[in-house]
Amino acid sequence: MTTSFDVIEKNIVVDKVKIKLLFSETITDSYTINQFILETIQNLNKKKLKRLEDNLPNTNTLKIKKEDINFYLYSGFIIILTKWSYYACEVKSNLSRSIPTIEGEVSVTGPKDSFIENFNTNIGLIRRRIPNDKLKIYKTNIGRLTNTRVGIVYIDGITNKKLVKDIIKRLKNIDIDGICDSSYLKRSLEDKKQLFPTIMLTERPDKSVMALLEGKVVIIVDNSPYILIVPSFLIDFFHTVDDYYQKNLHVSFIRIIRVFAFLIAILLPAIYISITTRNYGMVPLDLLLMLKAGRTFVPFPAYLEAIFMIVCFEILKETDLRMSSTNGSSISILGGLILGDAAVSAGIVSPIMIIIIAISSIAGLIFSSIEFVNVLRFYKVLFLILASFLGIIGVGIGLLFLISNLLQTKSFGYKYLTPIIPFDKKEIEDSIVKLDQDKLYRNGILTKNQYRGNIR
Repeated sequence: MTTSFDVIEKNIVVDKVKIKLLFSETITDSYTINQFILETIQNLNKKKLKRLEDNLPNTNTLKIKKEDINFYLYSGFIIILTKWSYYACEVKSNLSRSIPTIEGEVSVTGPKDSFIENFNTNIGLIRRRIPNDKLKIYKTNIGRLTNTRVGIVYIDGITNKKLVKDIIKRLKNIDIDGICDSSYLKRSLEDKKQLFPTIMLTERPDKSVMALLEGKVVIIVDNSPYILIVPSFLIDFFHTVDDYYQKNLHVSFIRIIRVFAFLIAILLPAIYISITTRNYGMVPLDLLLMLKAGRTFVPFPAYLEAIFMIVCFEILKETDLRMSSTNGSSISILGGLILGDAAVSAGIVSPIMIIIIAISSIAGLIFSSIEFVNVLRFYKVLFLILASFLGIIGVGIGLLFLISNLLQTKSFGYKYLTPIIPFDKKEIEDSIVKLDQDKLYRNGILTKNQYRGNIR
């Protein structure tokens, strides 16, 4: 069997029948074992011991095979071995934390509960919002060593069955030692050649339910507080749950701001480098003289100055993420104010460059998805390098590369630019600008059941 220190073995005799008990004391509840399992077994006779699954006060008592003993032993079950059969009785200890408030995807309005590391609790948070038998859950286990539970959640009558089958097929093809978090699964499901994220991570139950009602699939991974939304499109990263809790006019305004933030994050440093090093005729002479005057005492080329500032900002951001909340704010103030001011005073960088990089970097942080922000960082550096050698022509080449990449990207067979390409008139009304609709519609690309209020 095993020699692990936390595995307890007990041998008892009941009505002249030898019984062996095995359980792991680190993941089982000793009170339940003593008060309900052991006490009940000792009061049974030989006849009832033969039908142990019907005589224990536990709803999850299973008759198992010998080869399944280790799996149930390390899954929070007590193993009961008799001369007739082997049984596994669930006595898991409560190792989960309580449901916390949302930390990463903060919203002004809406629910505040978030997913935790418990598989059943996460399913319950979704089931509580959709108490309907149309909500289907397919469960499988992945990982040779961890045997992690993975749940595929969808709504029957709304979700495309072909999409569900495709996801299940991909999951079954995953051969890995173990899964520690849903991010492991995400990397295995996504096409590694694609730069943009095609699967969205979220800690919000309400966002997951919105995706399910839209016709998407939610994947829940045990021991992970983040679930996966499949498929995800470019436009989804410009939306937040707050968009559906506020008036359309306000939502449309902030979505347009997000589009400008996207363009500023990747284009602003490259355009600045272009007009100050190669394409002087693009700006008025007075403005050009002001920009050049700011760099009079800087000994480095503009592109090296920009890359240096980008690296410094990324170091500050990473430090702020990894440090505790108490020290993190101090580090940000130290880096942002003292070092920035000292760099300008020493003539290492120009004030205008600090402003350009700061605006560009802050614009990227408007998006909550870390992977999406990382893609923006990649394109920002790419555009910067192209602009350094080719000027504004390099920026144009970079834009062509970006558009080409978006056109080629697919998420589980669906085009990444949905609903723009392919064009869906009804879904466009809830893309960048949110318009009033007499009837609410689902994404026609994802489901044939487009009208909200009708479930087949």
